[in-house]
Amino acid sequence: MTVNIFIPMEFSSSLNEWINSLVETHGDFLHAISAGLLKNLLVPLEQLLTGAPPSLVILLVGVIAFIGSRNWLHSAGFMAAIYFIGCLGLWEKTMQTLALMSASLIVTVIIGIPIGILMASHRQISKVVTPILDVMQTFPLFVYMLPAVMLFSIGKVPAVMATVIYSIPPLIRLTELGIREVNHEIQEAAKSFGASYWQLLRWVSLPLARPAIMTGINQATMMALAMTVVASMIGANGLGEDILGGLTNLDFGKGAAAGVAVVILAVVIDRITQLYGRSARAKSARLVNCKRGEK
Repeated sequence: MTVNIFIPMEFSSSLNEWINSLVETHGDFLHAISAGLLKNLLVPLEQLLTGAPPSLVILLVGVIAFIGSRNWLHSAGFMAAIYFIGCLGLWEKTMQTLALMSASLIVTVIIGIPIGILMASHRQISKVVTPILDVMQTFPLFVYMLPAVMLFSIGKVPAVMATVIYSIPPLIRLTELGIREVNHEIQEAAKSFGASYWQLLRWVSLPLARPAIMTGINQATMMALAMTVVASMIGANGLGEDILGGLTNLDFGKGAAAGVAVVILAVVIDRITQLYGRSARAKSARLVNCKRGEK
């Protein structure tokens, strides 16, 4: 005879009831958020990217890469990689994925950087938020889609919400780390000249923390791209649709082509954001050396 030593602690029913009551009570507010995201961010971005001539988008990628690297060879390589995606017949779906990822990244930056600044400025807030970030980074990727679907139903908005929740922890952590590691001598010098808290943050802390923040944006971008592909399961358009369709229909060629496009897009975005992170580190090092030379 087996003795049950476990105390029943089932909470799924109560959690479902709480979420349902939340939807019933704040349904209008949630609908307003959903409509606002669609009207003001998601739809305009998708229309812009899918409606723009492919040659213009490819040229823009090259210009952005050149500004970060000052190397025409790098720029040409990135342009050729993006051009190859169009050759696979996946241009429109790639632009849909890029629009969803860009919208998610914009929301992530707007929310994540201020939270990182608050955590760097207030130890108590950091002590409270850090365990929450630990939990968020250990959750399986699919778990993030459940509350998003329950609150916002199926579609692009829950995909954005799930992507934001999944990708925001590294940006918050690295923003906090970057601001905490700003040279205290430079901060004290700014304070001695009468700089206020906001002036210190705007002109000293954020510029010097920019390398860490750019690394956080790089990590958030990669995680957002990964999530937008998976989010096809809850109604998000783009390359994830072809990957999911290839999996469900055993169409390896279709899924593989979309997978190659995702890899190319990820490599291009990763390398370009890294280029801007390197340039930020170089500027930060020059500023620190300049301040030391003045002494």
